[in-house]
Amino acid sequence: MLRQEIKDLLFEGTVIPAHPLALTSDLKLDEKRQRGLTKYYMASGAGGIAIGVHTTQFEIRDPHVNLFEKVLEIAADEIDGSNIGRPFIKVAGVCGLTEQAVKEANIAVKYGYDLGLVSMAAFKEQSEYEIIAHIKTVAEIIPVFGFYLQAAIGGRVYSYDFWQQFAEIPNVYAIKIAAFNRYQTLDVVRAVAFSSRKDEIALYTGNDDNIVADLLTPYRFNVNGETVEKRFAGGLLGHWACWTEKAVSLLKSIKKSVANGNENISDLLSRNIEVTDMNAAIFDPAHAFHGCITGVHEVLRRQGLMENILTLNPKENLSPGQAEEITRVTEAYPHLVDDDFVKKLLEEELV
Repeated sequence: MLRQEIKDLLFEGTVIPAHPLALTSDLKLDEKRQRGLTKYYMASGAGGIAIGVHTTQFEIRDPHVNLFEKVLEIAADEIDGSNIGRPFIKVAGVCGLTEQAVKEANIAVKYGYDLGLVSMAAFKEQSEYEIIAHIKTVAEIIPVFGFYLQAAIGGRVYSYDFWQQFAEIPNVYAIKIAAFNRYQTLDVVRAVAFSSRKDEIALYTGNDDNIVADLLTPYRFNVNGETVEKRFAGGLLGHWACWTEKAVSLLKSIKKSVANGNENISDLLSRNIEVTDMNAAIFDPAHAFHGCITGVHEVLRRQGLMENILTLNPKENLSPGQAEEITRVTEAYPHLVDDDFVKKLLEEELV
């Protein structure tokens, strides 16, 4: 079961960055900078982190790398020893077919993780019924954070019926929707709204191309003659792995607007376009998202939080023109860049 203080924060809505992997020049874990990133997210005001996910690099699971348990242990140690004084959600990525996922879920439980973000990307040909059975098995071990991954980077399209069944699984407490598709996003929100657990599941945006609009939008449905409204509570995003302090500020502004009858809605919709432009630079949709991990690394490298942009996959690097695009958006939208905040943290040796 999910602890009440964690559940309250999850439903209140918060910023959950997808945690990167810091490497040395010889591709070994850079533990100092790995811990520094976790400290940065806590100092930024984020409400949690997700680690062992795509941004952390799936290659950490390769037998010759064997870093999955280590990165979970380091992040948990840093968070638990921080005396942060507020709830902080620990989310662990859980990947693979059922045998692997069960092992990863048990490792997450071992280090006190609150939820498992369960990837279904390994299920290429299996039926939706088989995948529901898989989620039920994982949910018996750890509270589940569902994950709709866009088809363009390894996910698949699921039916409305699938999400209806998914929402009814006990111990599912949240769903990250990263379909990058309005129709598929609507399928999940509607399925949750019509489920018997509509008040037990928090929705988190992973739609990096529509972050602010997702967080502003009320989804309303007529359910048996009554209006049921669902909103995205917060975001679990690779985009929020950098410029995190500004993401926290942005979410506060969105919540304030919603609470005050959509105050400043025009400005926030304009901000949505700015954030999407920034995301295009770091996530690299111009090259089929090839540079989506290294783009985040490049921002963190420029700020001094990472030494380099190296990844465990030698084929991953910045795409042609991507560095220039990152420069362009940081200069165009200085109000969304937290360079000064990071500089202060580094000067005070807080990260």
